[in-house]
Amino acid sequence: MIPGFTDHHTGPLAYSIGGEGPPLLLLHGFPQTRAMWARIAPVLAQTHTVICPDLPGYGASNKPQDLAAYSFRAMARAMLALMDSLGHATFDLVGHDRGARVAHRLTLDAPDRVTTLTLMDIIPTHTLLSDLRWQVAKSYYHWFFLAQPEPFPDTMIAADPDRYFQSCLLGWGGAQLSDFDARQLSQYRAAWRDPDVIRGMCNDYRATLTLDIADDEADSEAQISCPALVLFGASGAMAEHFDVAATWAPKCRHMQAQAIPGGHFFPDTDATATCAALQSFLTARAR
Repeated sequence: MIPGFTDHHTGPLAYSIGGEGPPLLLLHGFPQTRAMWARIAPVLAQTHTVICPDLPGYGASNKPQDLAAYSFRAMARAMLALMDSLGHATFDLVGHDRGARVAHRLTLDAPDRVTTLTLMDIIPTHTLLSDLRWQVAKSYYHWFFLAQPEPFPDTMIAADPDRYFQSCLLGWGGAQLSDFDARQLSQYRAAWRDPDVIRGMCNDYRATLTLDIADDEADSEAQISCPALVLFGASGAMAEHFDVAATWAPKCRHMQAQAIPGGHFFPDTDATATCAALQSFLTARAR
């Protein structure tokens, strides 16, 4: 994969690109970077041109000061600008965690751009927040901690970022650090030790409770029109608290769903099963 940067009005976006074939955009989640695709992207690049950006606020991408730049709608527009700069009018789209929420918003806002959509281990943001049960809040407490005004969570996390963010990796499905590739984990640590990345990731969650919730309320009945694949960790928090497939079914015109062994971070802990599911879906849709 070849690294690159592209200009955007909020600042440069870092990305990696490789392969040949139909364009495929992969969006990482929290608290990661585009390094999460290190064992997945090369496999998919055998049949696709794979583009893996760092979301705004994450990794090597710009960390805007303006909170509005961290809404899912604004980040979706940044991803569209990236694909425009690379000459891709339409593309397959895959997102995990926060990247999946950006992908969901992008597909609703620009349905003519997305050929297929894969969402990994989320339920719709509006559903999660509007019908919040204490069991879910206990698992996903970080939504409300990270969304507190600056610099409260930022300062607390900066005291020991490895301890905090590793606690996130080990939550939501019972993973162990040994389940994560050492090189990828090293890249995550390098990113989240940067105070600007900590601020950026907090701003991602701050924007959800101040901006995204209104956007999602307005589109709560909207449907995804392209073929959609919903993947979820078989032992993750979302599968424990929700019927993930049934939750997404009314929001998709054409959907299939599949559990992947592991918890929330199954793309890291079981890249092989994740690749197999993606290849099967993308190949079938390409026929």
